[in-house]
Amino acid sequence: MKYTITLMALVFSFGVASAQNYLDLARLNVGNTTLEDVDGQNETDVSNLNFEFLYPTPVNDKTILITGLTVENTNLNLRSDIGSEGLTMTRLNLGAKVYHSRKWTGTYLILPKLASNFNDVGSNDFQFGAIALLEYRHKNRFRTKYGLYSSSEEFGAIITPLLGVYYRTPNNKFYIDAAFPIRMEANYSITKKFSLGADLRTSIKSYNVGGDLDGYVQEESIRFGFYAGYSLLKDQLILRAKAGLDTTDYGLYRTGDTVGAQILTFQVEGDDRNRLNTEFASAVFLGFDVIYRLDL
Repeated sequence: MKYTITLMALVFSFGVASAQNYLDLARLNVGNTTLEDVDGQNETDVSNLNFEFLYPTPVNDKTILITGLTVENTNLNLRSDIGSEGLTMTRLNLGAKVYHSRKWTGTYLILPKLASNFNDVGSNDFQFGAIALLEYRHKNRFRTKYGLYSSSEEFGAIITPLLGVYYRTPNNKFYIDAAFPIRMEANYSITKKFSLGADLRTSIKSYNVGGDLDGYVQEESIRFGFYAGYSLLKDQLILRAKAGLDTTDYGLYRTGDTVGAQILTFQVEGDDRNRLNTEFASAVFLGFDVIYRLDL
């Protein structure tokens, strides 16, 4: 596997899993890159769109219900002898945030999803995940978080431990919000409206591919970028232009060819699958984000 020595890739990308002083109610990420396989036989434009929506509902002073939707679409050529594939993931985010004490807060979610090219939708298109994340508040500006994510995928079950931190400086100009190894964001405010920063987004997930291919795609993604941001509407609407490195690989395998349990990117019983396309090399990507955010 391309990232067997990399601890920065995994399967989950969801804003609720961060301990922070803000809440992103809606987030749109758009990116584009051109990937070439390592043999130089296939070059493909890759467009990626990710939209997340969150709706929190307070139940009492200790519990907030969480409902949300995540939709992601990627278009690319998996192999030079086949046409473009549209890979779509639609996921419900259902659960609750519970204030256990003054110091400890827990976020618990179930994550059912459909992920495929949506040709002949069936049971192989459905996967199920769950996450549990505990947050410990050391001070108002400093928190740590500990958790676990698991999901059933076409290649097997995946288990991911989570470890993170949130910190904001006393002057509020700089913050870092990280939930390793899934995501990280560091932001520095140059002026009240203009900021510079860097972010990391990673994922490991699978898409059922129906039709003639009769297989699935295993996506292993690390996207690291730098951005310039501008805020509007009293800092509630944030626009960002971004450029960085995209190391995403899209492995094509036959249905039923699995690896069993996987912890991060490491297969417990090894990987003897027969890959049906060639590994993709890294490339520069360009993108932009639109975020609707509320300060807490």
